[in-house]
Amino acid sequence: MRRRMHARQRGVAIITALLLTTLAITIVGSLFWQQQVQVRSIENQRLQLQKQWILRGALDWTRLILREDARISQTDNLDEPWAVPLAETRLDQYVENARTGNDVPSATLSGGIVDAESRFNLTNLCQGGQINPTEVDVFARLLSGQQQNPALAQATAELMAAAQGGSAANGGSTASDGTSTGTSTGTSAGTSGAAGVSDGSSRPLGILHVDDLLAVPGFTPAALAAIRDYIVVLPRVTPINVNTAPAEVLAARIDTLSLSDAAAIVAERKSAWFKDIADFQQRLGGKDLSSGQGEVAVNTSYFLVNGDVRLDRAGMTMQALIERSGLITRVVWIRED
Repeated sequence: MRRRMHARQRGVAIITALLLTTLAITIVGSLFWQQQVQVRSIENQRLQLQKQWILRGALDWTRLILREDARISQTDNLDEPWAVPLAETRLDQYVENARTGNDVPSATLSGGIVDAESRFNLTNLCQGGQINPTEVDVFARLLSGQQQNPALAQATAELMAAAQGGSAANGGSTASDGTSTGTSTGTSAGTSGAAGVSDGSSRPLGILHVDDLLAVPGFTPAALAAIRDYIVVLPRVTPINVNTAPAEVLAARIDTLSLSDAAAIVAERKSAWFKDIADFQQRLGGKDLSSGQGEVAVNTSYFLVNGDVRLDRAGMTMQALIERSGLITRVVWIRED
């Protein structure tokens, strides 16, 4: 009898010991898993910061290039150093002090600078709540050239006028210009996306970035994709740089030019860039420029900077808008993804 009781007690003790061991292993395993998650989270944060610093360093270098360009040249064209894209380049000098041997991370950087004034500026459509019919016609021609509905130009201008407190019917009264010169990034203060109106009225959202065109009735993602490379939103009204604008934008800007005429001008300027507007007018081949003479230029104040950094398993893309005034440059906004 006693032997049976002892046997049962030993069995219970063994089972209890096994349960306790299992519980201890589970707890230890959970702790190790949580520690691994925390380590990975910290490592991801470190990589994120390192990618940001690499891109910010590249942005500072870009500003230096643009300042130096302004120092030696009064015009801007696609043969200048700023226009040369940076192919994917390995950052061989990028080594962390705490890593050696095979633990050195593989970092690459690529990107380029785009003349923002080579594109049609949507801000030209409406200022102070007043629609500019000439600019609406330019945007309509650009849309038509890409097989899109030209009526979207008027719809865009009307939305911008309403957002600025004006009236699409009569041009409206003077209000804010609806543009943004702040920083648009998850790490910097400023405005991201379309800007709303905080006065409690039912005004629509404004157009602060190209993607905000999707708020315009009738604008589809397909239509936006068709014209994305030809439009931009800048803080103020700007002309088109005839030294950098593609044929599609030139044909839309100057109503006397057909697309084939504009393509011929783009091909010709590669051998000799336009020195000034008079030079451009002379080489138009008899085409009239009087209607758009004030809307074209041979230099630029705004540049789009695109950057892509890859660090180990992580990557980040950046786009920034830089304003250059003489030898002074400033970052208008930064968008990171």
